[in-house]
Amino acid sequence: MDNLKIDRINTLAHKAKSVGLTEEEKKEQAALRKEYIATIRMNLRSQLDNINIKEDDGSITNLGEKYGNKTSH
Repeated sequence: MDNLKIDRINTLAHKAKSVGLTEEEKKEQAALRKEYIATIRMNLRSQLDNINIKEDDGSITNLGEKYGNKTSH
């Protein structure tokens, strides 16, 4: 998500608190928030898929391979 969309989310949030939003602006705000949350989830999933845990026996377990969608290389 680019900075222009994030700025627009913030602008709509400030306007909602001060004077309120039109129905069209409410729909735009909802769509932008949905896109923002999807981006955050995708980034978090990517980070979690790249976490390695050292087990007690010394082996390394990749969480993405064990629980996520990441495949072995």
